[in-house]
Amino acid sequence: MTLASLLDDLDQRLAESCLGSALKRNHSLAPLTTYRVGGSARLHVTVASLSELEALAAIVAEVSHSGFDVPLLVVGRGSNLLVADRGFAGLAVTLGPQFEHFEINHSKVNAFGSALLPVIARTTVEAGLSGFEWAVGVPGSVGGAVRMNAGGHGADFSQSLTEAVIVDLRRAVIEVCSVSQLQLGYRSSSISQHQVVASVKLKLRFGDLQVSRNELAEIVRWRRANQPGGRNAGSVFTNPENVSAGELIESAGAKRLRIGSAEVSDKHANFIQCDEGGCASDVVAVMREVRRMVKETHGVDLLLENRLVGFESEELP
Repeated sequence: MTLASLLDDLDQRLAESCLGSALKRNHSLAPLTTYRVGGSARLHVTVASLSELEALAAIVAEVSHSGFDVPLLVVGRGSNLLVADRGFAGLAVTLGPQFEHFEINHSKVNAFGSALLPVIARTTVEAGLSGFEWAVGVPGSVGGAVRMNAGGHGADFSQSLTEAVIVDLRRAVIEVCSVSQLQLGYRSSSISQHQVVASVKLKLRFGDLQVSRNELAEIVRWRRANQPGGRNAGSVFTNPENVSAGELIESAGAKRLRIGSAEVSDKHANFIQCDEGGCASDVVAVMREVRRMVKETHGVDLLLENRLVGFESEELP
């Protein structure tokens, strides 16, 4: 069996299922990412409910049983994702609006996988809760926050998370995972590309409303003053121990480095901006050159925080 025939089989099964109306072919992924560049997914499905997510997992597992795995991409909010210009030869999955909901019960928060971090941060503060203020400056979703153990301003997702419901698309299995099972580390977890974070439970603490409001305002002010807006995907590289990746990049002389349509931000050297109508290949070229310059200047190998999809191994930074 070839990849093409595998995807044709998956295409047919999805078209004949309850997901048929949500199935799109050769669907552009660029608008689904904050870089706003990159190619199309061979297949794309937006799931509207947990039951549809389960149905999708059953179909993917059935198609994959012959020993060939369907290439899978869970897009999320695309705030940490760069898709190759050639696109993604597989199935891309997006969670629909139903998965943006969350609710607060006393000091606990139940949130679906596509709930926005800044919205949860502001809402919990107004509910008198503290511990999630840092998330107001992270333009991602709950699912991405679990996968990357997102964080900032001295805190991260692992400090609030108590459990997560994970749907394994390849095995058609739903698991309730504890924090220890998720193996959350610095911008890392045990979540694989074929797993979807369907929902989470958070535990916060009651705090001083005005103190939390002030903290939110300060985080927003700091982000606006120190980080660029526009077409980027946040921090490109993780911070090495005891040093800022941005400082290493700037001191290596890579600030404002431009290759084609992509450029290291003049506001924060660990951000790469891409022009409207730009190319993912230019962004990767800048990443590659930044890594080379930092290695040559400081002897440090920077590690990617951005997720790269659809690139050949020799193209990667």
